[in-house]
Amino acid sequence: MIGPLADAAHTNFSAHMTGHLLLGMLAPLLLLHGKPLTLLMRGLPTNKARQLSRLMNSRFIAAASHPASAALLNFGGLFVLYRTSLFVWMHQSTWVYALVHIHVLLAGYVFTWSMLYTDLSAHRHSFRLRAAVLIVALASQKILAKSLYAMPPAGVTTNDGQLGAQIMYYGGDAVDVAIILLFCYSWYKASAPGRIARA
Repeated sequence: MIGPLADAAHTNFSAHMTGHLLLGMLAPLLLLHGKPLTLLMRGLPTNKARQLSRLMNSRFIAAASHPASAALLNFGGLFVLYRTSLFVWMHQSTWVYALVHIHVLLAGYVFTWSMLYTDLSAHRHSFRLRAAVLIVALASQKILAKSLYAMPPAGVTTNDGQLGAQIMYYGGDAVDVAIILLFCYSWYKASAPGRIARA
């Protein structure tokens, strides 16, 4: 949001894409493993913890944290950002710029949370469902990156657009691999002798 990378992102698409990879993919993965909900639940007074528990069990959270809807919010939001005039509008309005970045962080967090369940979750889904959604979601990211390589957003030069698309395509692979490994490891642990996997 601030600093040299954020400043460069206003005029340089590859810097913008680097920032979005850090904000929308790496930060959610690292935040999730800090278990903020667990820490919050343990640190709150009993009555506030019960309120948070009711919120976590609500239909809204159930719908938003479903793997399919989380993937739509995350990767669908990226399609809207880069394939509409929102990308240009974002750089013309401070409020839109802030809201887009908040969405990127929160959508990335909810998607990662819906895949890994590292932190507290009242609504858990099977490994098979999550694996199917993960495959489709990661494929959609690659499709978007290729489309950006072929046709960069408005106002972005061809060379800068292609470099940004390559950062999205290959840079995202590192986080994707980490998510896949963590997901497969959790499935392996749940399937180990003496445990019953939800599959």
